[in-house]
Amino acid sequence: MSNYILPLILTLFAGMSTLLGGFVTFFVKRNNLKALSIGLGFSAGVMVYISLSELMNEAPQMLSSFYSSIPSKALAFIGFLFGIIIAILIDYFIPDHIESDFLNTSKKCQRQKIRRAGLITALAVTLHNFPEGIATFLVSSQDLRLGIPVAIAIAIHNIPEGIAIALPIFHSTGKKRLAILYTFLSGISEPIGGLIGVLLLRTIMPDQAIGIMTAAVAGIMVYISFDTLLPLAREYGENHHVIIGIVSGMLIMSLGLIFL
Repeated sequence: MSNYILPLILTLFAGMSTLLGGFVTFFVKRNNLKALSIGLGFSAGVMVYISLSELMNEAPQMLSSFYSSIPSKALAFIGFLFGIIIAILIDYFIPDHIESDFLNTSKKCQRQKIRRAGLITALAVTLHNFPEGIATFLVSSQDLRLGIPVAIAIAIHNIPEGIAIALPIFHSTGKKRLAILYTFLSGISEPIGGLIGVLLLRTIMPDQAIGIMTAAVAGIMVYISFDTLLPLAREYGENHHVIIGIVSGMLIMSLGLIFL
């Protein structure tokens, strides 16, 4: 069990960054979205880089103890596609409501409509954070060198989610504590997902499945990056802001892997 403590801590860190987003809401000007655009691009750069250059190399190696080279690579590819399908299904059944409309504080918006937006956003983030928690834990439990940057990348893109939850709740109720409570409840679902990961590893999950799950995590992160993070980054900033974020994320990720 002691081997799982650090992965659980990383998962808790990633999840509680949603709460940090709630606090940041009250100190950052809402119309200053340049930093948000760069941050989202940075997160996408980190996640795409680590998925394609590290996780998709690690997965066949994990499977090579049980299968020959070609089946190992084929299973890793199937796992990658499986991860993308999981992310697509989550988006289909639980639409991601982290959109600019929820960051809009126009006087024309009625308080009830704004509050409803915050509640729907909180529910969507909660359900999206749960599989992220499982992913962070599984990667960290196999290789902390990969788990740390994954947790940081997820933490970065959880911060604007916290902002998207807190803003409508705060502006519709005027209660900062209530806004923080909703961001906390959404963020805590991530370490709960990590605890589910512990149970899976200690009970029903065979060793072969870890390699496939690693590839699936890569698929989920690539899909999140291209489907959610990069479109939002372009919406909140100019194209060169997004490119700065992407390149910075990949550069720091590569340097981190070299020196770690």
